[in-house]
Amino acid sequence: MAYAKTTLEAAALPEGGGFAQRWRHWDKTSIVWLVAIAILVLLVVNPLLRLLVVSFQDGEGAFTLANYVAAYGRSRHVEALLNSLILGVSAGALCLLFGVPMAWALSRTDMPCKGLVWIAILGTFIIPPYLGAVGWILLAGPNAGWLNKAVVALTGADKGPFNIYSMPGLVLVVACYSFPYVFVLTKSALDLVSSEMEDAANILGAGHVRTTFLITLPLVLPAILGAFILVFLEAIALFGSPALLALPGRFHVVTTQLWQFFEFPPKIGLAAAYAMPLLAITVLLFWLQRRITHRKGYVSLTGKGGERRNIALGPWKWAVLGWCVFVTTLSFFMPLAVICQAAFAKAWGRGWSLDNLTFRNVYAIVFENALTRTATWHTFLYAGTASLIALVLALCIAYITNRNLVNRHVGNALGFLTMAPFVVPGIVLAIGFYAAYTHPPLLLYGTAWILILAFTTRFLPIAYVNSNAAIRSINPELEEAVRTLGGSRLTAIRHVVLPVLKRSMAGAFILVFIPATRELSTAIFLYSINTQVLSVLLFDKSDEGNFETLASIGLVLVVITVALILAGFRLMGRDFMLRRTVA
Repeated sequence: MAYAKTTLEAAALPEGGGFAQRWRHWDKTSIVWLVAIAILVLLVVNPLLRLLVVSFQDGEGAFTLANYVAAYGRSRHVEALLNSLILGVSAGALCLLFGVPMAWALSRTDMPCKGLVWIAILGTFIIPPYLGAVGWILLAGPNAGWLNKAVVALTGADKGPFNIYSMPGLVLVVACYSFPYVFVLTKSALDLVSSEMEDAANILGAGHVRTTFLITLPLVLPAILGAFILVFLEAIALFGSPALLALPGRFHVVTTQLWQFFEFPPKIGLAAAYAMPLLAITVLLFWLQRRITHRKGYVSLTGKGGERRNIALGPWKWAVLGWCVFVTTLSFFMPLAVICQAAFAKAWGRGWSLDNLTFRNVYAIVFENALTRTATWHTFLYAGTASLIALVLALCIAYITNRNLVNRHVGNALGFLTMAPFVVPGIVLAIGFYAAYTHPPLLLYGTAWILILAFTTRFLPIAYVNSNAAIRSINPELEEAVRTLGGSRLTAIRHVVLPVLKRSMAGAFILVFIPATRELSTAIFLYSINTQVLSVLLFDKSDEGNFETLASIGLVLVVITVALILAGFRLMGRDFMLRRTVA
């Protein structure tokens, strides 16, 4: 319409009509789109391409395969890769055991206290995995852990049976903070399954247990398999929990081995080569997960609007509730309790008592400790700036692709590039940024900008998913009306699009800001002494064994996250954190 008219008028200009006339009729917003595309290439393509190139270069820049030989020519490097695979499979299986029954209980049964369980699962999302690992060190440390001390006190044994610094301990901690993905994806699928097929099975004599295993769960099996793959990818890409638990246990996984390669002097070529199988596994399994969960044939559809009725469990509802409380106690209640106890204790090992209670730890962290104050300021500044850049860039790309401002194939490529960081583990992305921006012409290492841009890239997919959904909800005819009345595209965006998107974008900003404030796997490779953030400070303090300070820093992070989530609840509703983040 108006755009076509402008284009025709521009075409009708006589040859040699002058640059001024052509400039007047040219859509100035094209400059914005070109800049957005250039930034996208700089943030996504350049680091990953540089990562691939560096993996085949020696110290002089010549082509070599020595990095791959060195990376996988030593048995301990291969053992670290196998440990990661074991961790991923074991944690995924345990997450299914935790999450699927809970999803079924909340979606399909009359189990009581569903609100409490839902809050506990949200609380598990709130606690960063590495902070959960700190909580489990306090609970199941081999000597002073509370659970071991309780067993010794009750049985008189010489030592407790639990050792969190082991592969089973690591699997448990990773599963505790990854099972919500299984829960949300499975529950979302179960919520779409109507009760008619289950009613038919019951009429034919099948009991509730048989119906659940033969009818209900097979209908949501693709979602369960997709969730398992997602948890597997999350487990093998984690850095914080393995670094806190595996290194003291004297074994490595891929992410901790990559961190070892960055000890001075950093072996960037070796690290890049070692990261390639992790990236390849992630891309392959993510593609498989998308294929599985995008199947359309596993939800039963009826002409009655998909009516669902809760299953009456009778006395068994208390057993089901007990399982849900047991899982959330492992993941939320116990770790949070010991973290709070350590944060407000003069000496955490002395237990709960009034004479051991103090607010000094938290007060010192917030108001007195200059290092913590600086790290807190950096955390807010970097996360806020990265969230803003990610949101603006995602909005531009979403607008370009949804309004067909570029060729369809170009639009698909832009959408793919914007979502690509989702399949790149944070630690691999950090190595790519290190390889790309530690040399001229863009020498960013040691500055705040390398962390800000890395956070932007890491969480760009979250901003894009929300921006794309918001842009698609706006009818293009509203903008065309503005342009018909003589307004430019920029005027239509400023006066029509942005006011409509204001609420959605506030929620999207929070969804990017929350994980950016707690990001460790990217920050640990890219920070310098002048750009430290809270997550890195917490990790560094773990070596000192000062759990009171560790718990206080973690508690500050949790309070910040809770405040942001409450703001999100007010803007987007109670499901905005669980459903939108997983989506």
